[in-house]
Formats: sequence, C-alpha cells, structure tokens
Amino acid sequence: MLSYHPPWRDMRFVIEELLELPRQWSEMPAFSGVDATIARELIDQAGRFACDYLLPCNATGDEQGARLEGRDVYTPRGFPEAYRVFQQNGWPSLPFATADGGQGLPILLNTAIYEMFLATNHAWSMYTALLLPAYESLSHSASPELRARYLSKIVTGEWLVTMCLSEPQAGSDLGLISTRAVPQADGSHALSGTKIFISSGDHDLTHDILHLVLARLPDAVPGPKGLSLFVAAKWREDGSRNGIFVDGVEKKMGVKASATCVLRFDGATAWLVGEPHRGLAAMFPMMNSARLLSGVAGLGEAETAYQNAWRYASERHQLRAVHARGPGPSALIEHPAIRRLLLTLRARAEGSRFLCYQVAHLLDQSNHAADPQQRERAQRLALLLTPIVKAAITTAGFDNASEALQIFGGHGYLRDSGIEQTLRDARIGPIYEGTNQIQAIDLLARKGLADGAAGLNELFDWIDAGVPAQAAHGSALRQHIGQMRDFTRDIAEAAGGDAELPLRIADDYLAAMALLLIGQGFARADALAARAAGQGRGDADFYGAKRDTARFFVEFMLPEVNARLTQMRAARVWLPQLTSAT
Repeated sequence: MLSYHPPWRDMRFVIEELLELPRQWSEMPAFSGVDATIARELIDQAGRFACDYLLPCNATGDEQGARLEGRDVYTPRGFPEAYRVFQQNGWPSLPFATADGGQGLPILLNTAIYEMFLATNHAWSMYTALLLPAYESLSHSASPELRARYLSKIVTGEWLVTMCLSEPQAGSDLGLISTRAVPQADGSHALSGTKIFISSGDHDLTHDILHLVLARLPDAVPGPKGLSLFVAAKWREDGSRNGIFVDGVEKKMGVKASATCVLRFDGATAWLVGEPHRGLAAMFPMMNSARLLSGVAGLGEAETAYQNAWRYASERHQLRAVHARGPGPSALIEHPAIRRLLLTLRARAEGSRFLCYQVAHLLDQSNHAADPQQRERAQRLALLLTPIVKAAITTAGFDNASEALQIFGGHGYLRDSGIEQTLRDARIGPIYEGTNQIQAIDLLARKGLADGAAGLNELFDWIDAGVPAQAAHGSALRQHIGQMRDFTRDIAEAAGGDAELPLRIADDYLAAMALLLIGQGFARADALAARAAGQGRGDADFYGAKRDTARFFVEFMLPEVNARLTQMRAARVWLPQLTSAT
C-alpha cells in the first residue's frame, strides 16, 4: 500500500525562504494578517486531514469506483465522511473573499493544501477542486442576483460544482458545441444537449450541484464566439428535480472514484452568466484556476511517487552494489542506477513545487498587490506561466509515477504496491483541462508570438533577474536563458512566413521554458542553502540535500534544453506529412 508523509519541511522552505511570502503578504492589505505561523498551522492541519481521511480511502475508492443507481451517482466508502469533515473544518472557504463569507487567505495556501489532498487521493479531490475556479467565474461575471443566490453555497461547500464544456463532437474544439439555450418568459433559459467527460457530474457528497455550462443562444454565430455561459442547479428553487440526467458514468483507466458523467440537459432551467455570446470570457478565470490545480495534481503525484520509491529502495535488498562492503545483497538505494533515478524523482517533485507555488503567488499578486503596475505585471506573467505549469507538471507527475514503478520492479506492477494506481491516476493530467499540446500552442502561438514575443522577453528578464549572482551554477543557467531568448527572437521573425512553425515546435518550447523556470528555483535554493550552511544554521542535512539536488538538476536535467533546441531547429526546416499508416 502507498504511504505518504506531508513534505512540510520543503513546503515551509519554499514559502518562507525561497519565495519569502510572509514578507510579501505583509505588503498586501488583503493578507496583512497572514504570517508564517498561520501558514504553518493551516498546512499542518491539512496534512493531517489528508493522511487521516483521504489516504485511507484512496485504494478502496479505486476498487469500488463511482456507481450509478437509477438517476443518482454514489461515491465509494469513506468519501462522504471525508467530505463532511472537510466542510465542517471550513476548508472550502479558505481562499474566498471575506465579503462573501470566506476566510480571505492567499491562493498560495489553497494550492499548498491541495498538493497534499491530491497527493493522497486524486479522485476525491476532484469533487472539491472546482470550488475556487467556479467562485472566480461567478464573482467576476454573474449578476448580483446570481451571486447572492449561489456564492454562499460555494463558499461554505454546501454545494459542489462542475464545468460542462465537452460534447461528443466537441472536445478540444469548443467551437463545435451544439447545446442550445432557449430564453424563457421568467428570464431563465431552457438548456438542451449532451455533455461528456463531466467530472463530479453527480454524486452523494452534497444535496445540490451547480453546473456551469457552455451553450448557444438562438441568435448565436457559429464557432467559439457564439458561446454563452449558463448556470444550472441539480434542483430547481421550487424543490423539483431539474432536467439534468446522468446517462452514464465512464469506466476509466484511473481516478475511478471520480464520477466522470455523461450529462443530458433536457429543458433544464438555467441562468445566463455575464453577457450573451461572451461565455469563454466568463469562463476564462475558471479555466486558468483549473489548469493550475491540474499542475498541482501532478506535483502531488510526483511527491507521492518519489516518497514511495525512496521507501521501497531503502527497504528492498537485491544484488550487490559495487561499493558495498561485506557479503550479502545491498539495498536498492545503494545502486548507482537507482540512486540516479531517485535523484531525478526528487528534483522533479521539488522543482514542481517551486513552480506551482510561484504561479499561485503571482495570481495572488495580480489580485491584491498594492502597486497597480505590480498587479498588471503579475497578471501578464501568470498568463504565460499557467500553460507551462499545467503541461510540464502533469508530465512530471506521470513520469515520476512511471519511473517509481520501475524501481519497484515486478512488485510495482501488482495492485498491492499502490504505485500502479498512482501511475493510472496521473495519466489523466496531460489530457484534461486542455491537452498538453494545446497548452504548448497556447503558450507559444496564441500568447507568446502574438505580441512579437514582447511578453516572452519580459518572462526571460524575470527568470534572469531571479538567478542570484552568487548561485554556484548561475552561469550555466544564464547561458541557456540566452540561447532560448535568441531562438525566440529568430522564430518570431520566421513565423511571419511560416504560419505552421510555432505549432511544430510548441511542445519542445514549453518543455524548455519549464526547465529554465525550475532552474531559477534551484539556483535560488542553492544560494539560500549555501548561506544557511555558512551561517551555521540548523537543518544541515536538509540544506545539504537541497544543494545536492540543485547541482544534480543543473548537471543532469537542465542540459535537456540543448536537446529541445536541437529538435526545434530541425522542425523549423522539416516535418513530414502522414498520408498513410505505413
């Protein structure tokens, strides 16, 4: 079975030392009362909840799955109880504005607690993870009447929410959505159509469920510009069941306890959110928050995979390491090949934590920084970093799970180990909330080159400025930053004559940018750890390991930037067409 220990020490290191968030919070009026003590207490409590309630029902939830009985869906044993404790302890209200009944705490802290929730039970966490995205969408775009009707239900966790986008013919291409919304005399709309892949589409955790639905009004133009956003509850205000039917619960490779539903809207009563035909704009805050949380799921799985691989490699004795003294087999962790794998897993997990927390803080700055110019800059950077976090960190979660299973060997392939479930659960990350290929195209083609690469150049400046002058490996990182900056300038010029060029290289470009960003984090961590050692502070083992991991990343993982540049230069010239299967 899987084990998990909340990585409190490294979380505190990133929050308090690497990003210096308590100091930055003190400069934001909205967070002036939040300090390191409050952050530690919240994270400690969340870790205990994750270990006491979520981890115990993770494997059983995978075995039992979500089940449809009649018109209703039921979650596995332990899920409802965990949700009751989650709600009673006030976890849903953590990041919401105090004016709406929330606790008004940073998105960063919500990100940190969800790292542990998703690490211990990805499927359960999917039921609750859309509370913040839905709140942001409604608070930005809904009418005062709708906000008064629904926000308190979300803030308290009395109701849970869904995001209804995909249809059988409309997955990544939302312009193909055909669900219709017909205006009614009372100001509502009647929704008709079928939505697929709807996470938490129905369940028994809350009595009511709020569905945010993209649909078309009768006068809508074709394509994405004709979409409007609507909100529909499971139950009408008069107590009758709304016209929302569960036509099936998907049988999936992983996250089996998450009810992925086919929802049929048959004249369902719904209300328009925001302006007609501006549905994507109204849903935009929701999609960005959901993509950050997708990355956080990858972080949680990367950490769980590393911890369990390290434990197994420490306990399992096989073969004999070259440097081992005395007769008998050695622990796997003594073998260089396994040691290198474990260092890779650790570097991915710690680097992913830095990047996820950095983006969460930028979102906090974009909303609450005292300086308007700082808010605007944080928003620009967050828009570029969100697709990187979603794509790179979900990939890291899956890669860590796969390589952790390799360390387990044949035992990892068996269900008893638990690591095969982590691998299956992690595989959805690169697919949902916009596939990782779409994230890469969003970064480079839609955002990065749309302004002549001005935003990307600002990002390069920001990465470069964050590398400490005294960082032991700073020169290597700056060399890679310079290479990527020069390459970006070249493709910005070349894309004018080759519209397909950004699409051919987008995946490699995003991966290389993620390496630079994580490299900045390790450069800063190395400088901090060196200073701590020089000052004779405690935690010598922790800071020594941090320096080892930073050096390992720079020498063993950062050179992948060169490989990505090589592939992008080749793709500038040629990529064959596929005209047949052979």
